[in-house]
Amino acid sequence: QVQLVESGGGLVQAGGSLRLSCAASGRTFSSSDMGWFRQAPGKEREFVAAITWFSGSIDVADSVKGRFTISRDNAKNTLYLQMNNLSPEDTAVYYCAVLRRSYATRREPGGYDYWGEGTQVTVSS
Repeated sequence: QVQLVESGGGLVQAGGSLRLSCAASGRTFSSSDMGWFRQAPGKEREFVAAITWFSGSIDVADSVKGRFTISRDNAKNTLYLQMNNLSPEDTAVYYCAVLRRSYATRREPGGYDYWGEGTQVTVSS
């Protein structure tokens, strides 16, 4: 069993920044590849970023590349998503998840088995 709790969401103006955190417990976080997804109202869940357990490989969606940074602190069992230069199009619920399958499936929601409850990010224009 794995528990994931996201935090750090909120309301921010366009151009602003937020840092999301995902606190993990219940399984060896340090050996798990992790990812961030987001879902806007009426849209499918969308891949944002992924990171291997040793931070040796990082993947970021083109829509956020250059603005969002994924990182992790295995000593704190915490995953992060630094979001800069936010735009209204980034408004969504953001979820962290544990990758169950190979890193090759990191962009597919079906590759993940444990998900947090999500944290709302709202960007005003």
